[in-house]
Amino acid sequence: MDDEVVQRVFQEGGRDYFQQQPSTSTSTSSSSSILQSLPLHVSFDHGYYLLVKSIQELREKKEGLVTVGIGGPSGSGKTSLAEKVASVIGCTVIPMENYRGGTDEGTDLDSIDFDALIRNLEDLTEGKDTKIPVFDFHQKKRVGSKAIKSAMSGVVIVDGTYALHAKLRSLLDIRVAVVGGVHFSLLSKVRYDIGDSCSLDYLIDSIFPLFRKHIEPDLHHAQIRINNSFVSSFREAIYKLKCRSELRPLKSHLDIILPWQSPDGQSTFFLKDEAQTDNFIEMYLRPPSANEEARINDWIKVRQSGIRYYLSLGDQRIVDKNFIIRPTAEFEVGRMTLGGLLALGYNVVVSYKRASTSVNIGSLSLSLETIDTLGETFLVLRGSDRKTVGAEALRMGITGQWLTKSYLEMILERKGVPRLNTPPLVSATSVSHNQEKDIAAPKPIRTTPNLVYQLEDLAQPWTRSPTKSKMEPVLPTWHFASSDRSHGGSVATGSSAFRDTMKLAPMPDSYDLDRGLLLAVQGIQFLLENKSVPVIVGIGGPSGSGKTSLAHKMANIVGCEVVSLESYFRPEQVKDFKYDDFNSLDLPLLSKNIGDIKHGRKTKIPVFNLETGSRSCFKELEISEDCGVIIFEGVYALHPEIRKSLDLWIAVVGGVHSHLISRVQRDKSRVGCFMSQNEIMMTVFPIFQQHIEPHLVHAHLKIRNDFDPVLSPESSLFVLKSNKQVAYQDILNILDSVKFCSSVQNFIDIYLRLPGTPANGHIAESDCVRVRICEGRFALLIREPIREGNFIIQPKVDFDISISTVSGLLNLGYQAVAYIEASALIYQDGKILIEVDHLQDAPSPYLQIKGVNKEAVAAAGSALKLDGSYTTKSYLQIILERLPLVERSYSGTHTHQAARLQELVESIQSQGGSTPSESSQSREVSPMDGIIEDMQCRIRRLERWHTINTVLWTFLMSALIGYSLYQRKRQ
Repeated sequence: MDDEVVQRVFQEGGRDYFQQQPSTSTSTSSSSSILQSLPLHVSFDHGYYLLVKSIQELREKKEGLVTVGIGGPSGSGKTSLAEKVASVIGCTVIPMENYRGGTDEGTDLDSIDFDALIRNLEDLTEGKDTKIPVFDFHQKKRVGSKAIKSAMSGVVIVDGTYALHAKLRSLLDIRVAVVGGVHFSLLSKVRYDIGDSCSLDYLIDSIFPLFRKHIEPDLHHAQIRINNSFVSSFREAIYKLKCRSELRPLKSHLDIILPWQSPDGQSTFFLKDEAQTDNFIEMYLRPPSANEEARINDWIKVRQSGIRYYLSLGDQRIVDKNFIIRPTAEFEVGRMTLGGLLALGYNVVVSYKRASTSVNIGSLSLSLETIDTLGETFLVLRGSDRKTVGAEALRMGITGQWLTKSYLEMILERKGVPRLNTPPLVSATSVSHNQEKDIAAPKPIRTTPNLVYQLEDLAQPWTRSPTKSKMEPVLPTWHFASSDRSHGGSVATGSSAFRDTMKLAPMPDSYDLDRGLLLAVQGIQFLLENKSVPVIVGIGGPSGSGKTSLAHKMANIVGCEVVSLESYFRPEQVKDFKYDDFNSLDLPLLSKNIGDIKHGRKTKIPVFNLETGSRSCFKELEISEDCGVIIFEGVYALHPEIRKSLDLWIAVVGGVHSHLISRVQRDKSRVGCFMSQNEIMMTVFPIFQQHIEPHLVHAHLKIRNDFDPVLSPESSLFVLKSNKQVAYQDILNILDSVKFCSSVQNFIDIYLRLPGTPANGHIAESDCVRVRICEGRFALLIREPIREGNFIIQPKVDFDISISTVSGLLNLGYQAVAYIEASALIYQDGKILIEVDHLQDAPSPYLQIKGVNKEAVAAAGSALKLDGSYTTKSYLQIILERLPLVERSYSGTHTHQAARLQELVESIQSQGGSTPSESSQSREVSPMDGIIEDMQCRIRRLERWHTINTVLWTFLMSALIGYSLYQRKRQ
């Protein structure tokens, strides 16, 4: 990144640290700066990536401390962003809430001690150690201080509502504004409840009275603007088991909380001193003009803990058997927000005190909760994994009787208020009357590759748009589209005639991944309640859309099996790389398995070995009454021949499918060749338009996967890489012998680059699309990972694509510029994975330690004595550095590899273009068209260079002639 660009980006109020002359050294990065062109606002995931890269670039350009300010309204997600960046960068986070000067409103500007915060930042900037205050919200006062050493604080993040205030901006290098989250969602919810009787400005001033006056003006000074649409998600759900405490024999609640039996059989007693005690006041606010019998899912919940207030929109939860499943859905707001809601007409209909005494054991939490209104104490076991929570409950000897009702429902029952969370079934008359309205014409569900909104597309300023997602705050409900009146009420709901008659009505709109996950689980529960078991679900979508991830998240919530349609591959078809061809599926066997499941019989499903390209065995599957659900996922899960036997049809689009289209559009525009999304899709995903999308539009539930697994910190995998030799026994010693497993993989990485893209004369991974061929499958990596210290932070997995997609990229003009051939020995135990890669052109193997927990990966590296030997270079860099310049071909590869690379390319093009289902007369971009287009681009570039050279030579010759005439005149 050029110094002038950095100075331009950070000149508005930031610190002026570029007093030195610009560096004349040539940058080693072939890609342009991440900060050269910032859009109006970006998503949370993209903003996270931008901020990490900005900090890294700025740290290289200047000496001393890098200071970052993350500001925004309450509940916008700024604290989450600070924590996620700190987990990667390893920086110090200073919460502004610790600088409260009193016990009043936390978002009041006068309550913040700016002088103390400025002194702390100035000390750290000057290289001095400092102490920041610590505020106790239960005692409502400062209780001490925390020391921060300047040597350990290369980066400091100030996180708070007023982090971008004018008093601080001169001390900040990078300014980040975060809006959205519960802030936008609450505005959208209130506007929905109240209607158009109040203007948006009036609602903002009522609920967030300080926002427009003291917060919003500062946000416009941000260099990175993030619009956080994320509110709550069941992706990281909390699983709870709850029962009355007298059903579990405990010792005195005052002295001992819990006798815990660890996995090794040892009993551990947690004393009262080790437990944490909290007291809460929980209030439920009913919307104005609503009856007391209104659905409690529409109520707003506010929890008061000391002087802090937490808000959640509705009683969002899923009940499945004994488990209560909740998202992380609470956000801190100011006390004025509660007063504003009451002033707008919301009523506190239920209020109670909850006293909780809890202990944490690993990833689990056990608590005793006393509800004053009920006069009872409940024992609650929480965890993030359903199976772990259930297993530990049995180990502890807690067998129920389990309660699945919330405290609110119990209180309402005592008051005699009926529960209307679930609407009554739609009658046959009303359904037939509204049938045309329920079953709307299917619409294509493509996601736009450019998720950045332009200024003219926003109905409100980006800082206060309450309806960015354009979704109603209340989720729609499931109902049946038709009913056979002749059955009346005499037909059992489990009969096949009833099952064949009752069909779900499709949802009227498409939904994001979080709402779609909630609706999918609610759809399963609706079918279980009204059609009995089994419920068979199909999830379809293009390669890399996220359908497999969605299926397993649903299965984790419901507790069911997932069957991939890849298990039904025909070996003879797979040998020809026809993974996306419908004829590659063994449809008769699939139909038999589904038929057996529907009739309650045991069935044997195949197990396909992708490495050998053949079926390895069969496994027995039986749907029990305890679960009663099975999920089939695959590209063709919604094909008419398959979906006719399914109960719930779910379509997923987006993911890598959209990212690749966006990447191709960007690369083509950089070389001056602009292509429409339709043209790219017809070339790169021809089978999708012709044979997949027509089935997806009929789905009961359509999900747009805008979740970016490449950028998002939620999918980060921490990697340490070293070429130090490690003994096999040493690897075994640090892995869990009980869960240990190993495998061998052979792979080839091919790097594709579009001719004409800036490369500074060498191949860089960031300029290439990497395609990995492993076990006959193709996987795609479309962005270079983050490198921080010794760690490489990359997505957890690459994304499966078809050979026709790779062939389509070649047809669009991408050229194979390098390849790496290697074999990998993989050892894992569920927590960390150790991979030993033997590269074909490297003298010694490289060892990689991978895991989602950064500390666990670092500990494994230290145990193997790898400290000091790590490298963050890619294998492409390593191979090219070892290659003498004189032995490289025009593409940068070794001369003897060029023939092998050309052979691979020709094989991909022949296989990718030979599938009958993918050939179409409507394809607008053929291989010859791609060659002609590439030649035209080169001709245009040559013409431009010819014009420039003509001008330069004219000036040069004019100067020489003028100089000669001047010399002659002097003589």
